[in-house]
Amino acid sequence: MAARTVANCLGGVCDPERTQGLKSPAPKGSNLVVDLKGPGVFVGAEVVKQGGSSNLTFVDLEIDGRNVVSISFAAADNFGLTQYNPFGLVLLKPSAAMKNLTIGFPSPLRYKRRLTLTVNVNETGVAQILANVVHGS
Repeated sequence: MAARTVANCLGGVCDPERTQGLKSPAPKGSNLVVDLKGPGVFVGAEVVKQGGSSNLTFVDLEIDGRNVVSISFAAADNFGLTQYNPFGLVLLKPSAAMKNLTIGFPSPLRYKRRLTLTVNVNETGVAQILANVVHGS
């Protein structure tokens, strides 16, 4: 079998997989929910927050030490990021107690060393944080 090269994957992402992180209950403060070692390709993510009333919980996505996303659930709602848009952030609200922030850009983002998804809980009553990151090589 011939060794795979980057050229073999130009039509898509090679070896896609999903990595999940869960904090239940979600304590106040910084919670590292997904930590991936590179190299790799970020395809998309979702962070589901159950509970909490102020929505002052922040989602931070860092790639190779650079901040790519830092937004609270409240800010995503206030900015009107509640439908598909080319920026890549969408807030879905399936119920009053549950919020789902999705992250996905038109082009996959490559990371060389590390990708982290952190959730900073700054409100009381957050029952759980569930995160899924789709990535590949």
